[in-house]
Amino acid sequence: MPDLSLQKRLAADILGVGVNNIRFDPERLEDIEKAFRREEIKALIEDGAIYAIDPSRNSRGRYKILHEKRKKGRRRGHGSRKGSAGARLDKKRDWINRVRRMRIYIKLLREKGVIDTKLYRSLYRKIKGGAFHDVSSLKMYLKSIGVIKEGR
Repeated sequence: MPDLSLQKRLAADILGVGVNNIRFDPERLEDIEKAFRREEIKALIEDGAIYAIDPSRNSRGRYKILHEKRKKGRRRGHGSRKGSAGARLDKKRDWINRVRRMRIYIKLLREKGVIDTKLYRSLYRKIKGGAFHDVSSLKMYLKSIGVIKEGR
């Protein structure tokens, strides 16, 4: 086998890929061996005697399997955790999401006419002050003061 390292290096430079991604057509090796100038290499690239392959990347097969398992709740136990609870789920983001859910709920009740504007404002301030942990605790409060029935 002839030494084609010069041709490989020139082709890699022209095509803008690594040397390991350059391939030669086995039937055109004599032509490639005679090519020493960039113009000759470019002509062989246009002919298809020299071409570049796509570099291989890391397989995502294993990741996809593990990701599906984690979506189902597997592999999330105490032994798999590295960060603190606050690092895994930001406390502020959690608070924002909970408050938004409660505000959407009381807005819906106001639009349906279940609560009036005065009670809406009172609940809004209570939510802001952290009086309710989540929507279910807000519903329990509304049931206790008799605003909504037990069935809803």
